[in-house]
Amino acid sequence: MTDRNIFVYIETAGGEPVKVGLEMLTPAREAAGGGTVTAVIIDGQADHAAEEALRYGADNVIAAACDAAPPENTVGVLSLMAGKYGPDVIMIGSTPAGRETAPRLAARLGAGCITDVNALTVTDDGIVWTTPLFGGTILEKSGVKTDVQVVTIRSGAFKRSEVRDTAGGGITNEEITLQESGVKTKIIDSVVEISEQVNLEDAEIIVTGGKGMGTEEDFLKISELADVLGATVGATRPVIEAGWASRAHQVGQSGKIVSPKLYIAFGVSGATQHLTGMVGSDFIVAVNKDEDAPIFEVADIGIVGDAKKVLPIFIEECRKLKNE
Repeated sequence: MTDRNIFVYIETAGGEPVKVGLEMLTPAREAAGGGTVTAVIIDGQADHAAEEALRYGADNVIAAACDAAPPENTVGVLSLMAGKYGPDVIMIGSTPAGRETAPRLAARLGAGCITDVNALTVTDDGIVWTTPLFGGTILEKSGVKTDVQVVTIRSGAFKRSEVRDTAGGGITNEEITLQESGVKTKIIDSVVEISEQVNLEDAEIIVTGGKGMGTEEDFLKISELADVLGATVGATRPVIEAGWASRAHQVGQSGKIVSPKLYIAFGVSGATQHLTGMVGSDFIVAVNKDEDAPIFEVADIGIVGDAKKVLPIFIEECRKLKNE
């Protein structure tokens, strides 16, 4: 089958679509072949999110006016829509809520479920989904043979499609009433955790330091370059484990998958776990004293040298360019 009906559930926050929701429209289009990509939005204030979904690749949108906060509500709405419209695949973002929703929905529909997908391949036999295992050191390829497939897509694994004309897309409004007996969770209050906020997935420029920086003091100089460039600081897993940076900065399969316009790596050797988390960057600059470092295989510009010595020069030259 080359024509598939793909559902993409787009979470919203404050009426805005979450980042991975729009990113999923890219693999959805590939998986659909000549079929249809339908965005499903469960939000009473879904107008803007629906327009964004059409702009980034959805053929049409189903807007369900229902409180989607408790997982039972989301599962209930998606299962009703699946029964009515018959999707072949339901894509859900691998967010905290999405990871809770997907297995429940799969159980409700009797569907196969694959989580944390970061790549896919369409073959004559169906769709092959790629997922990382063991902290990203192994990539597993899997297929699903059930009539409906439920998959979660990792944020940052795919780039959003180019904005397009939405004239051909339509929005279908669905009024949903769920049975109270099926909703066992009620959200009384939400508490925001006070912690370091690092938005790696939306960053246009990321400057990452690896264990090759040598010491925590030298690693902290990465922040200086990031300030000059208006960039976000990234870190490799060894740096996180050494305690030089919080886990919020980690780039890689066991951290964040990123795809900025510019990615600069200092002292990063390029382990598979890290490379698969940043190889989608538009332009990659790597600095490492080992000329055989794997990161040079994906870098657009490679500088062979001691990262600790190159970094101060980099900062100085960037400051000069900024002040011109």
